[in-house]
Amino acid sequence: MNTEIIGALLRKDLKLFFSNRFFALITVLALVFYVVIYFVMPDQVNSTLVIATYAPSLPEMMVGELAEEGVEMVPLPSAEAVRAAVLAGDYATGVVLPETFTADLQAGQPTTAALYFTAEFPPEFRTAYATLFQEIGYQLSGRGLNMNVTQEILGENRATNPIPYREKLLPLFAIFVLMMETLGLANLIASEVTSGTIRALLVSPMRMEGLFMAKGLFGVGLAFGQAALLMLVTGGLAQQGGLILLALLLGAMLVTGIGFLIASVAKDMMAVMGWGILAMLLLMLPAFSFLLPGALSNWIEFIPSYHLVRPVYELANYHVGWADVAPNFGILAGSAVGFMALGIIILRRRLTI
Repeated sequence: MNTEIIGALLRKDLKLFFSNRFFALITVLALVFYVVIYFVMPDQVNSTLVIATYAPSLPEMMVGELAEEGVEMVPLPSAEAVRAAVLAGDYATGVVLPETFTADLQAGQPTTAALYFTAEFPPEFRTAYATLFQEIGYQLSGRGLNMNVTQEILGENRATNPIPYREKLLPLFAIFVLMMETLGLANLIASEVTSGTIRALLVSPMRMEGLFMAKGLFGVGLAFGQAALLMLVTGGLAQQGGLILLALLLGAMLVTGIGFLIASVAKDMMAVMGWGILAMLLLMLPAFSFLLPGALSNWIEFIPSYHLVRPVYELANYHVGWADVAPNFGILAGSAVGFMALGIIILRRRLTI
């Protein structure tokens, strides 16, 4: 295999890729955009519950204890002020306790606690707030529940170490970067097939194997380089950087294979965009499963990009190692080789027809 010819093809492809103003522009702008969005987003998670409160008889000691537990009760001058604040969206939750709230509880008399929620407040959380004030009532009345509860956390307690959304978004950004370069590669190959450039190259000493080697190296290198740069700039390689780079390399191989498949069926840029956006939407679904846990079923694991997103997400944010992500790497490597082989086979048949 002539390495000089492959090198010349790589230089030609790089020049042609950036001669397309559309892909050149979105390549640079997308990378800058993701980095800017990452640093603009907060780097910490605010797990404090803030509640607009009118509770003139609630002891200050109880308010202090709740604040230590992550429940901040912001006092407002009246019940009407609480309703107005929640209605205006200044607070997601409000509570109004009558002036005789504490005295009634201590005397064993019935009392009420009025809770207010915004229309967008998740219904499944409303019961939890009601339970909170029932527990406050038990404590103030001096008659707690006759039950002992023990707690044991099995495995890593991730609830005590919440992940900022910008860290959760990094795998999604990586998928965007990888797939965007795939669109560029697919468009490059499709345009060369349509114009006859590739067939002209095959008349030269260039062999079919060398052609696919050059295209594959170009696609993998361009996609991997930008995804790695994104992770480097955002600090995503600070923990288990070597394993994360390996995951990105396998991901670049996967999307390059998909790029070959798209190029084998697309005849122009519009067709590339159509098939490419469809592939992007499918490959991005696993990233949303980590942003919104429980929103998607277990079938999401059958999408190959799941085995890219999961190791990158866990390696960057949790204390996991090779043993934890090795199965994902195996599936990702197999998927990458499979798509690459399938794309080459179909594209080869198109070139020989």
